[in-house]
Amino acid sequence: MENYYNDLGSFLNGKPEYTLALFHHFVNEFQKVGPVTLHPAKTMIGVANSHKRIAYITQLGKNFVHVVFPLRERYDDNFCFQKIAQVPGDMQFNHHFRMLHTDDVNEEVRDFMRLAYNS
Repeated sequence: MENYYNDLGSFLNGKPEYTLALFHHFVNEFQKVGPVTLHPAKTMIGVANSHKRIAYITQLGKNFVHVVFPLRERYDDNFCFQKIAQVPGDMQFNHHFRMLHTDDVNEEVRDFMRLAYNS
């Protein structure tokens, strides 16, 4: 995992320091759940365990990181997701999390990280 910075260099280049700190904090918190690898694409960064992609970092804004957790169930009873949308024609529910501060990755978010990791 220590080499993920090299693979992401062009994706992270020019992002504000604050956003990069949020990004690194989020990745480090996911690493506490279990080993993850990052897969930069043209418009997002996939977060994967050894079996599949378990989350997608879809936006690195001026002062936030936006993450989508694709889950098989809809979890409406939460305080961390700003939007939940079902993928048309699929039993996948994309749960949208916007991280504005490092402490936004609280125990509730960690529970969803574990759920995504183990699903």
